[in-house]
Amino acid sequence: MALVKEVYEIAEKIKNMEIRGAGKIARSAALALQIQAEKSKAKTADELWKELKEAAKLLHSTRPTAVSLPNALRYVMYRGKIAYQGGADLEQLKFIVINAAKEFIHNSEKAIERIAEFGAKRIEDGDIIMTHCHSKAAISVMKKAWEEGKEIKVIVTETRPKWQGKLTAKELAEAGIPVIYVVDSAARHYMKMTDKVVMGADSITANGAVINKIGTALIALTAKEHRIWVMIAAETYKFHPETMLGQLVEIEMRDPYEVIPKEELETWPKNIEVWNPAFDVTPPEYVDVIITEKGVIPPYAAIDILKEEFGWAFKYTEPWED
Repeated sequence: MALVKEVYEIAEKIKNMEIRGAGKIARSAALALQIQAEKSKAKTADELWKELKEAAKLLHSTRPTAVSLPNALRYVMYRGKIAYQGGADLEQLKFIVINAAKEFIHNSEKAIERIAEFGAKRIEDGDIIMTHCHSKAAISVMKKAWEEGKEIKVIVTETRPKWQGKLTAKELAEAGIPVIYVVDSAARHYMKMTDKVVMGADSITANGAVINKIGTALIALTAKEHRIWVMIAAETYKFHPETMLGQLVEIEMRDPYEVIPKEELETWPKNIEVWNPAFDVTPPEYVDVIITEKGVIPPYAAIDILKEEFGWAFKYTEPWED
C-alpha cells in the first residue's frame, strides 16, 4: 500500500509551517486526499480506502491545534466513508473523494469573499484597525473596506517568534493600505489610537472562545479595557466540533529554537527553559462578533454553527480510525 509522494510532501510542509494559516492548511489537506485518490495504483475500493485512511492519519498528525485540518479531512473522508460502506466500487469511490475535496476547496475560497463582504460593513471610513498574525480572512475584511473607498490605516503587530506580521504588513501595503508595523508589546500603547481590532482564528470552541496565535488574548484584553470592538474573522470550518463533547483544545508547543537560535541557547545556563506555545485562548467575553461566511454572530452563537455544520460528526468515530 503506497501513499503518493505529494501526500508526504504536503504533510511535511504543514508540519514545518511552509504551509501556514488555517485556511491554507485545510485546503492543502483536502488537496492531498484528492491527489492520493487521483494517482492511486489501488486495484480495489478496499485498497483505496486503506490508502486514504493512511493519508488522513498522516495529515492529521502534523498540527494538533489547527482544527481546520481535521475538519477538512472529515469533510472529504465522511463522504468517502458513506460511499465505501454503501458498497461503492473503485471508480465511484475515487470520484466521490475527488469531488468532495474539490468542493471543500471551492467552499473555503468562497467563504473568504463572503467574510470580506460582511466584515467590511462593520468598518467605517477613517478607522484605524489593529491586527495580529497573518489571517487571510482578517486581511480580506480590511482590503474589502479599502476597495469600498474607506480610508483606513492598519496597525500590524510583528507576531513573534515567526514574524507573521511581516506577511500581513506587506500584503496590506501592496493593496495600497497605509500600515504601521509595531512590536507585539506595543499593542496596549497604541490601543488608544485604535478604533477596531480585526483578527483571525485557528479554532473556535462551542462556547465562543477563540484559539489563535499567541498574543491574541492580550490584544483582545487590552481592547476590552479600552472599550474597542474586537472582531474575529473565521470560516465555519474553524469551529471545533469536539468541544461540544467537553474536550479541551490542545495547545501546540513549538521548538524553543524558534525563540532563541540553537547556537545561542546552547551557551545559556542549563536551568533556563524556553517555552514556545503557538496559540492562546481568548475568552468569549473579550470578543464582540465573529464574522463567518454565514453571517456575523455573537460568540455565544458558536454552538449553533457547530450543530448546523457538524451535527453529523457525533454519530461516528473519525472516518480514518475504524
